[in-house]
Amino acid sequence: MNTKRNPPAPSHLTAATKRWWKSVLANYALEDHHLHLLRLACDALDRAEQARQALATLGTIYLDRFNAPHPRPEVAIERDIRHQSTRDTNKLVDLPAGNPVAAYTAVKLIALLRSHNNPPRMPSPS
Repeated sequence: MNTKRNPPAPSHLTAATKRWWKSVLANYALEDHHLHLLRLACDALDRAEQARQALATLGTIYLDRFNAPHPRPEVAIERDIRHQSTRDTNKLVDLPAGNPVAAYTAVKLIALLRSHNNPPRMPSPS
């Protein structure tokens, strides 16, 4: 448990991401540089969710003026955020050497972050 007063979630985050911010800070003692990485991870979660919602509504393909199919820009946004968030997750948690309890906690945090960064994919409408 973190005994230090936790900073509030950034105001621009969605309600779900704010709840996740609070749960991470309630369960893990993060240092200042980790808070910055956590904010970046939260921003990425919200941006990926925006892309997923657009893809669910609009589909993954659009037709240009010549009727040629192209992937929607949101496909690349979601993919790039997924790769970036994996790198950020690895930076967020430095596995402590020689402390098995802290290492176990860090591994649990990595799993938690990755589960939020890689939610089940929604099928695109036909």
